[in-house]
Amino acid sequence: MLQVEKLSKVYQLKDRQVEALKGVSFTAKEGEILGIVGKSGSGKSTLMKILRGIETFDSGRIEIDGLDISPDAGPELVQKQRQITAIHLQRDFGLWTESALNNVAKRIYSRKTGYETIPTEHNPEYEEVMEEAMGYLKLVGLDRKAKHLATILSGGEKQRLLIARQLAKKPKLLLLDEPATMACPATKQEVLDAIKNVNRELGITAVVVSHLPEVHRYLADRLIWLDGGEIREVGEPGEILSRFLSLLGKAEPLALRPNAPPAIRVVELYKRNYLVGTGEVLRIEDLNLEIREGEITSLIGSSGAGKTTLLKIVQGIAKPDQGSVFYRLGDDWVDMVEYSRERMEVRRNIGIMYQEFALFPRETVLEQIGYKLGVKGQDVVDHARKKAEELGISDKVLDVIYTLTDMTEEEAKAVLDKLGLTKEVFGELFPRFPATEAKRYAEPVFRVLDLDPSVLDKYPHQLSGGEKVRVSIALLMASNPKILILDEPFGDIDPITLRGVSNAMKRINAEYGTTILIVSHHVDFVREISHRAVLIENGEISADGNPKEVCDLFVSRCNASYLKTPAMAAAPAGKA
Repeated sequence: MLQVEKLSKVYQLKDRQVEALKGVSFTAKEGEILGIVGKSGSGKSTLMKILRGIETFDSGRIEIDGLDISPDAGPELVQKQRQITAIHLQRDFGLWTESALNNVAKRIYSRKTGYETIPTEHNPEYEEVMEEAMGYLKLVGLDRKAKHLATILSGGEKQRLLIARQLAKKPKLLLLDEPATMACPATKQEVLDAIKNVNRELGITAVVVSHLPEVHRYLADRLIWLDGGEIREVGEPGEILSRFLSLLGKAEPLALRPNAPPAIRVVELYKRNYLVGTGEVLRIEDLNLEIREGEITSLIGSSGAGKTTLLKIVQGIAKPDQGSVFYRLGDDWVDMVEYSRERMEVRRNIGIMYQEFALFPRETVLEQIGYKLGVKGQDVVDHARKKAEELGISDKVLDVIYTLTDMTEEEAKAVLDKLGLTKEVFGELFPRFPATEAKRYAEPVFRVLDLDPSVLDKYPHQLSGGEKVRVSIALLMASNPKILILDEPFGDIDPITLRGVSNAMKRINAEYGTTILIVSHHVDFVREISHRAVLIENGEISADGNPKEVCDLFVSRCNASYLKTPAMAAAPAGKA
C-alpha cells in the first residue's frame, strides 16, 4: 500500500547542509498501523511531511496506493498525493466555531466543491452529507456530541473531531504526528482508542510518529526506529522499544531537602471559570498550598482540572476571585495578587517556561542571554524605575509592563495594545546586557547543563533538539532565579533526551538550591524528577505527597489502559 525506496532529503542552511533523511526504505501494508520512533532530530517529522506532499525530497521514490511520486513530481501529481493522504498534527486545533457535526460535514462537502461549506437543507445532498458526517463522529466516539460547539469540547474531544475531519477526506493513508502527546492520560486514551477503532472499522493504513513508547506498544503493528536520518531497525514494537530504551542514560539522584521552609504560600484561593454556552467549567474553592524552598514539586491532574489556572495565579499573571499568593522575600512575604513596589523584585527572581517555549531564530544564544539578563538580571528593577519616571510611566503601569515579560508573546501584545504601548518600550526600560557580561553569567550554568561554550555563538537552527531544550533552561537560569515555574515544557521530547533534561534539572536544583514548580502530564517524568507531587482534581487537591504513590493513584483513576499493558508493567522504572 505504501512503499518508500531510498528516500533522501538535505536541508541547505546558511552555514551548512543537514542530511535529514539518508536513503530511507520501508513499506506499510494495507490496514497496518506502522509506528516510527526516534530521538529528536532523527528525521521523523521531515518524513511525515514528505509523505503528505508538503515537503520536497532530493532522491528516491514513494508509492502510495499505486500513485508513484518522484523528486521531480509536478503540481498535479503532488495534488493527487495530498488528496489520498491526511495528516493529524498534535498542536493543530483548526476547527470551525460551529457544531461538531457541521465541522465534519464541511470537510465532506469540500470533496465536491473544493472549499468548506454545507449544502442547504433543501439541497438533495444535505441528508446524505449529514449522515456520512455522523458516521465519522461515531467512529471517533463523538456522536453524542454532534450538536455541541467545537470550541467548547474538551482537549481530547477536539483531537478526535480533528481525526474525524481527516477521515472525511477519505484518505488512503492517515499520518499521525505525535497524537495527543501533550494531553493527560485520560485524553490520550480517548484519542488512541479512536485511532484503533478507525483502523479496525475502516481498515485504513496509518503511520504514527510518537516519542512515547507506551503509545507504540498500544497502537503499532510494526515499529521503525529512525536514527540520524537512517532506519536503524524495523520489527515488533516491544523488541524495538527495548533496544531503543537501552540508550537511556542513568537517572541521577535527587538532592535531599528535609524540613524545608515554604517559599510560596497559596492561601484560601477561590476562582471560577465560565464558558459561554456551557456555564461553569472550573471551580477552585478555599485552596491552600505551600511550595517548599529548594524542592521540586509537580502538579498533575486531568485536562481541565485547574492546574494551569492555578499556575497562572501563582505566577501573578491571572487574578483569583479571592485569596492570596505569598512569596518569601528576605524576611517578608509579598502577595503577588495585589500591587506593591516589592512585587517587581519577587518577579525578577522567577523564571517561567511554557509549553510553546521558543528561541528567537535570528539571534545567537549569547544575544538571547543578554536580553534575558536585561529583564531578570540584578539591578534591572532600579534602572527600569528611573527610566519609567523619565518617560512618565507610573510605578503601577511599570509593574504591569514587567508582568508582560513572564507572559506568552500573544498575551503580552494584547495587554500592550490596551496600554497604548509597543514592544519597543521593553528595550528602553530593560536594555540588554553587553555580550561580555552575558557570557560571564552564562558560563557557570552552561557547566551545570553540560553545554559546550561554543553553543553561545550559535543560532537556534544550528542546535540539536536536546541542545535547544537545555539552552532554553540556560536562558532561564542565567540570572540565577530563586524559583522556576514550568508549564508542561518537555511533553513532546523523546525519552532519551528527556532523561538528560531530567538530570539537568536535578543538577540545577542541587547546585543552586532552586525551587522548581512543574505542571506535567508525563507521569514517569514526574516520578523521576520530583520531591513531591500534588494531584489536582476538579479544582481541589485530592492527593499530596510521595510522587510514585500520587502518580500511581492518578493513573488508576484515569482508567488509561495504554499505560497498563503487560509490556508496560514489565518495563524498568523510568523507561515508560
